[in-house]
Amino acid sequence: MALAARTGDIYQRNAARFDAERAKHLHEAAWLDRMLAVLGPAPRVLDVGCGAGEPIARAMIARGARVTGLDIAPAMLALARDRMPEAEWIEGDMRELALDRDFDAIIGWHSFFHLTADDQRRTLPRLAAHLAPGGALLLTVGPGAGEEVGRVGDDPIYHASLAPEEYRAILDSQGISIRSFTVEDPTCGGATILLAQKNR
Repeated sequence: MALAARTGDIYQRNAARFDAERAKHLHEAAWLDRMLAVLGPAPRVLDVGCGAGEPIARAMIARGARVTGLDIAPAMLALARDRMPEAEWIEGDMRELALDRDFDAIIGWHSFFHLTADDQRRTLPRLAAHLAPGGALLLTVGPGAGEEVGRVGDDPIYHASLAPEEYRAILDSQGISIRSFTVEDPTCGGATILLAQKNR
């Protein structure tokens, strides 16, 4: 879909507005803490599609994580670097992830679902390859297979999801087991959340 190819440009153009409108009260806290509960102290966390770093990366840093943020939009990363210079911020595309190291956790919160279905199928093994044994994967996806159009600022933005069964099959093939698949969690803004863990 042509709209999917414009995701980076849309976030680049709307960086300041998106950041201003992004909720900072961390209704995601319970899921972040649930993820951290299976990890050791000072985990290495990769936040793909990190945006301006708030509230997810900031919450991870406050909880003692060593954060690396990856985003396709330089304007977003500029905001993150200014606020949290203690973290590592990398301009890049999760579809081409190749950092030559692994992480104790990978988060794709409200970012992974901007990929097309085919790109998600190709990207999940890349994420898996960057996950340490016992590491956690936390993604927001859709409740079922399909495509939708949302908004960032005044621009339409692309979203897609695979079926839960397909996520499970792909992750199983990578040695990763889904621990929870919660559809439209009312305590988390209606997000559908996938939490998985790589085999040790």
